[in-house]
Amino acid sequence: MGPQYYQSSSAVRTDRGLFQRVFSWMFAGLLLTGIIAYFLSSNINISGLIEFHRSIIWGAIIVQIVIVMAISALIGRISAFTATFLFFLYAAINGVTFSLYFAYVEVSTIGSAFIITAGMFGISAAIGFITKADLSKMGSIFLMLLLGLTLATLVNVFFLHSSTGSLILSYIVVVVFCGITAYDVQNIKHMSAGIQSMDENTATKVAIYGALMLYIDFIAILQNLINILSRD
Repeated sequence: MGPQYYQSSSAVRTDRGLFQRVFSWMFAGLLLTGIIAYFLSSNINISGLIEFHRSIIWGAIIVQIVIVMAISALIGRISAFTATFLFFLYAAINGVTFSLYFAYVEVSTIGSAFIITAGMFGISAAIGFITKADLSKMGSIFLMLLLGLTLATLVNVFFLHSSTGSLILSYIVVVVFCGITAYDVQNIKHMSAGIQSMDENTATKVAIYGALMLYIDFIAILQNLINILSRD
């Protein structure tokens, strides 16, 4: 067995080690979101307060955006503890916004959407991990699509109020985020190439950053599938 074999074997172990950490953090975040969302929705007083005061939802969304921007911009300067804290804070706040789904959508619908999301997410992640194609070229396209979808969603929410338009947007968002999932997984795979030379603090931050990206992808697919299935 030559040097190439040992280098390849080492790369495989590095990939697996990083992805195990990434997916562990991601699933921990999803679990926290689910627990908080279920707890809030089961309390009539709290769920009623959130529903009546929509400013709470908008405030939570704004804080989430700020957290994502902070982690993305400062990941190289903050500590692993701070990155971990911000990730779980993001997941916890998302539980507040997600509680409305538990309050007004059948649990069976949410369960079906979760199973479908897990399948679609898994396939997309596998494609991103296995494919030899360079998906980085798709990054700018995905960004433009997201900006366009965000604008279209805001126009529909505040001006058009079209249920059909909302449904169409949900289908498009699901497809786009499946593509983004493959893109993010390939990015994480590329980051794993240098993880052996990283200290533990840096390696943890890389795992947290990857977990956040995949968490966002998973939640985006799940939310829009719930929107789709709850209309059927």
